[in-house]
Amino acid sequence: MEKERKSHIGVSQRFAIAPMMDWTDRHCRFFHRQLTARALLYTEMVVADAVIQGVRDRLLGFDQAEHPVALQLGGSDPAKLAEAARIGEAFGYDEINLNVGCPSDRVQSGTFGACLMKVPDLVAESVAAMKATVKIPVTVKCRIGVDEQDPEPALDALANGVFEAGADALWVHARKAWLEGLSPKENRDIPPLDYNRVYRLKAGKPNKFIGINGGIQSLDEARGHLDHVDGAMLGRSAYHTPGILAGVDAAFYGTEPAAFDFAALIDAMADYAARHIEQGGRLGHVTRHMVGLFHGLPGARRYRQILSTDATRPGAGPDVLKTAFAAVEFGGAAEAA
Repeated sequence: MEKERKSHIGVSQRFAIAPMMDWTDRHCRFFHRQLTARALLYTEMVVADAVIQGVRDRLLGFDQAEHPVALQLGGSDPAKLAEAARIGEAFGYDEINLNVGCPSDRVQSGTFGACLMKVPDLVAESVAAMKATVKIPVTVKCRIGVDEQDPEPALDALANGVFEAGADALWVHARKAWLEGLSPKENRDIPPLDYNRVYRLKAGKPNKFIGINGGIQSLDEARGHLDHVDGAMLGRSAYHTPGILAGVDAAFYGTEPAAFDFAALIDAMADYAARHIEQGGRLGHVTRHMVGLFHGLPGARRYRQILSTDATRPGAGPDVLKTAFAAVEFGGAAEAA
């Protein structure tokens, strides 16, 4: 297991699904894993204080099917981050990732996330503390800069520090974050993308793993980035049109292309939903992540209607999910999903 966990750097990280607050919970990750066996999955950001003091099974629990899966931590206290990383490793995560990119108000009030771009020495200290505590990879996800920073020296300073501290990989969202004047939602769209800045970072660090994130809409676009960097990470496009993930293993890992097995997906998600409901959960907790699955296929509108209405009602069971699937005419084409 130890060898297997370490080996995912540079292999499974060729393609990753971004950590997204309120979206990439355990149910979302289990669903995405049914579509791709190889992509690296990330949790939502979990604050280090919550990991240390909170209900850990609720915050950190995940299905073993999710591997490889990384725990993303938020925080700015190296000792607390190290302790949270230790707890995450004990839970079985394959990687610990430090968030240096989230621009939300809550993150700013805690002086972490994108705020940390301004204090690269503290980020490096945090990485060093985590590396000294865990055996699994420790990585960082950042922006190219914040506010009035010049992305050239700002990103170099952050990258130099974390790699000197032992970071195993750096994922870069190729936009600035504006902590003043833009909402978190606006920060995902308004600051212009600068992929070339990330390419230049990689060119200067040929022996370090640099991955790219931000605005990537398709698998073809993601593959194009691999001419310049080591890995590509999809966020909103993977969430809103998850059917594209069915092509990941062939496109990025050399598996034999094949028609996607929708029958197996139906069974897996219905069984998973049944287990969740038996544990006191609701069907809607699972199905809310699945609404965009059949974008463009005949019957997709009826599928979405069922998941948006019937599946959210109290007492809804896995039969509702099967009814929704039955409304879709698959046509055997995974790529159209």
